Amino acid sequence: VPERPTLGNTDYAFEMAISNIRYGEGVTKEIGMDLQNLGARRVCVMTDKNLSKLPPVNAVLNSLAKYGINFQMYDNVRVEPTDQSFLDAIQFAKKGEFDAYVAVGGGSVMDTCKAANLYAASPSSEFLDYVNAPIGKGKPVTVPLKPLIAVPTTSGTGSETTGVAIFDFKELKVKTGIASRAIKPTLGIIDPLHTLSMPERIVANSGFDVLCHALESYTALPYNERSPCPSNPISRPAYQGSNPVSDVWALHALRIVAKYLKRAIRNPEDREARANMHLASAFAGIGFGNAGVHLCHGMSYPISGLVKTYKPKDYNVDHSLVPHGLSVVLTSPAVFAFTAQIHPERHLEAAEILGADIRTARIKDAGLILADTLRKFLFDLNVDDGLAAIGYSKADIPALVKGTLPQERVTKLSPRPQTEEDLSALFEASMKLY
Repeated sequence: VPERPTLGNTDYAFEMAISNIRYGEGVTKEIGMDLQNLGARRVCVMTDKNLSKLPPVNAVLNSLAKYGINFQMYDNVRVEPTDQSFLDAIQFAKKGEFDAYVAVGGGSVMDTCKAANLYAASPSSEFLDYVNAPIGKGKPVTVPLKPLIAVPTTSGTGSETTGVAIFDFKELKVKTGIASRAIKPTLGIIDPLHTLSMPERIVANSGFDVLCHALESYTALPYNERSPCPSNPISRPAYQGSNPVSDVWALHALRIVAKYLKRAIRNPEDREARANMHLASAFAGIGFGNAGVHLCHGMSYPISGLVKTYKPKDYNVDHSLVPHGLSVVLTSPAVFAFTAQIHPERHLEAAEILGADIRTARIKDAGLILADTLRKFLFDLNVDDGLAAIGYSKADIPALVKGTLPQERVTKLSPRPQTEEDLSALFEASMKLY
C-alpha cells in the first residue's frame, strides 16, 4: 500500500465485486446443468411459502429433476426476515450438509440463503460474529463458502449481485445485516419470465427499491472521502462510497426506471417493461453493492422494524409488514432535499433523468427540484401519502431516530453528515408527501 498522507485517513482506492450474471428468457432451465457442472451432490433449494406454488420455483425444480440433481427444499423463508427466521434456515443448512445452494425468490429469500450458506460454512461462529457493527462484531469472513445460485423473482433488491443480507433484529426492533463480498452469490440467473407472475404493488415497491438504490449510490459520499482507510484490504467495506464504476451502473439503472417502471406497474402483460426492470434491478445492484446506499435506506430500517398494523395490498403475509421498497421511498423527497447541498449537480442530473425540466433551474434549487420530481412520480403511482398513511405519527419520531442511529454502515455514506435533530426533521417532513 503506498504510504501517503491522506486527509483525516481517508481511503484512496475502491474495488468492484459482483456475482456472475446470466440473463435471458427461460434461462432458468440451465440451472440443473450448472449444478451438474459444479459436481453438486446435495443441493439446498430455498424459497418462501407463496413462491413454492408459483412458476419460478416449478421451473427450477423441473431443471433439477431433468439433470438428476439431489436436493432438499426449504420453503420456510419469512418475507422481511428476522434474526430468528435466519437462525431457522441456518439450522436447516447445518443439518443438511449441502454442497451447493439455490435461492429462488426476492431479496428475503436470497438474503436468507446467503446467511445459511455463511453460518453452515462456519459452524463454530456465533450469530453476531458477522453481523454489522455496532449491533454485531462485523468480523471479516475468511471461511470458504459453498456455491450459491440466485434466481430473483422480483425486480428490486439486486441481491443476486451483492454481498449483503438484511434482517430484522427483533430484540432491538431494528433492521441490520451482514455485508461481505464473500457471501455474494456465485451466479445470478436473471430470467425475465419470472417477473410476469408479480402482482402490481410488488412490482411498484420492488421498483422503488431500484430507484433508491440508484439515487443513493450516485449521491453517496465519494470513496476517497470515506474514512478510515483500511490497514488491510480485507477490511475495506463492501459499501465504499460513490466511485466512477458504480456511477455508470447507477445512472443507467435510473434511466431504465424512468422509462419503464410506470409501464411495468400498469400493465402486467408489458414484457418489455418487466424485462427491463428485471435488468435494472441487477444494474442498480452492481452500483449500490459497491458504492453503498445512505439515508433513505438507513431510515427505512426502523420504518420496517417498528411496523404496527400495516398490511400492504398484494402481499400474502400473516404479519404486519412495510415492504422494503415502500419504507425506502417514503423518505426520499425529504432526504434528497437535505443531501443536495453537497454535489447539487448530481441531484439535478437525477431530477432531469426522472423527467424534470431543468433548463432554467438554479443549481442551489437542485434538492427541491429532485424532491418535487420524486413526489410527482410517487403520486402518479398511488403511493401511500407518507409515513402517517402507514401508521406512524409525530409521537413515533424519537423511536424512528433511535432505530436509525445504529445504521452507521449506511448513514455515514450520506454526503451530508446528520445530527439526531436532522433525522427528526427528515422523519417529520416524510409524514405527509402530497
